[in-house]
Amino acid sequence: MDFNYFLSQINHLELSVNGGLDSQFKMAPVERLKYNDSEIQKLKPRKAAVLSLFYPNKQMETCFLLTLRANYKGVHGAQISFPGGKFEPEDVTFKKTALREAEEEIGIKAKNVKIFKEMTKTFIPPSNFLVTPYLGYQTFTPVLRKNHEVEQILEVKLSDLLNDRSITVKNLSTSYMDNIDVPCFKLNNCIVWGATAMMLSEIKDLFTSVKFLILFMFVSQLA
Repeated sequence: MDFNYFLSQINHLELSVNGGLDSQFKMAPVERLKYNDSEIQKLKPRKAAVLSLFYPNKQMETCFLLTLRANYKGVHGAQISFPGGKFEPEDVTFKKTALREAEEEIGIKAKNVKIFKEMTKTFIPPSNFLVTPYLGYQTFTPVLRKNHEVEQILEVKLSDLLNDRSITVKNLSTSYMDNIDVPCFKLNNCIVWGATAMMLSEIKDLFTSVKFLILFMFVSQLA
């Protein structure tokens, strides 16, 4: 997707209704339970926030960033995720958490990022985190620098996410399920599954709904 076209759709994206859990659970394992708000609150989850940062590459194609986590001891080691992390009291807001963590992990400058939408909170049972995803953009290609938490930074074209051929199935064993087929995205030859895939699914639906909304408005004007 051309970045100038992406910028022209920001207002539509801001005003569009999120797909919510219906969108997210398109990419969740069948065994993954749906927790309602009261069930989640009883578990007293830790709070976190992540950033999906959109920007132009050198060819002016719209891209966003994912990270391959370092292979540390923990349930999310060596997995693909958005930059982000745990909420700290000094952050005051989850938005600031997403920006601070992204700056620490991949070197982007928070002052250059314009947050334009908050997505649906995502509960992650294995680590008991409730994560708030944010969409943001900057108008130039960022200079990136990974810290010790990140093994690799992945630049993904938005057009690849929106292509249905990026969706596949992988047989996996995890902390709460064994040897099952899991829906996932294949992006940059990497398998993205779990909570990150669920967040990406809602983002994909958001862009798809805006595309059809614009088409509907154009056809209506012609009628």
